[in-house]
Amino acid sequence: MAGASSGIGRATAMLLAERGAFVVLGARREDALKSVTNEIARSGGRASYRPTDVRRREDLDALVALAIREGGRLDAIVNCAGIGPISRFDALDVGGWDAMIDVNLRGTLYGIAAALPVFRRQNSGHVVNVISTAGIRLVPSMGVYAATKNAVRTATEVLRQEAGPHLRVTEASPGMTATEFTDGITDQATREATAGQVDAIAIPPDAIARGILYAIEQPPEVDVGSIVIRPTAQPEMTPRPSPLA
Repeated sequence: MAGASSGIGRATAMLLAERGAFVVLGARREDALKSVTNEIARSGGRASYRPTDVRRREDLDALVALAIREGGRLDAIVNCAGIGPISRFDALDVGGWDAMIDVNLRGTLYGIAAALPVFRRQNSGHVVNVISTAGIRLVPSMGVYAATKNAVRTATEVLRQEAGPHLRVTEASPGMTATEFTDGITDQATREATAGQVDAIAIPPDAIARGILYAIEQPPEVDVGSIVIRPTAQPEMTPRPSPLA
């Protein structure tokens, strides 16, 4: 699982471990990974971790190799790493654009590339890509972020069509969720507005984790292709950008 040190990734790792899965966690912050792994162990679960930068393909390959070495096989990969240094286009935060492309899009593709050969050998597996409702409802300042998420949405659907009868593929699109997303917003006004929305209506990360678990727990012949999980109070049309995944 990439992006497992906090937020949705952490919540998903905890829930899967609680349900008996051996989880292998990847993220850049080793101290946070160690903390999650120790918490799972204290609760009677099984987990391992490896510091992972999803911008580096070799890191994803090594994470998958660790899962096979310690767990014997790979049943599912959850591509959950994402960043959102959002701002209007005229802010010209080209560095932020590049970073979102590298983490949100390229990192997900690297995760798929690492897992797919294993799933082919096993004749089974499940790719879960965490996307965002940012690509469903487009708002100012979210242009590049939403573009990276919709690129992943497109890739996920095509992968599903190519996958054949033994590989399941799921896209999970969170709505406004209480994560560290707002910490990475570079524009102060946008960050303050978004933080206010989070305080008002955001749902906890474990709500998204339960949706991911639902997709994974289905029998092999059932593929939950797409799932959208948003707060009941989240409006369809909002004048402010929303933190989504």
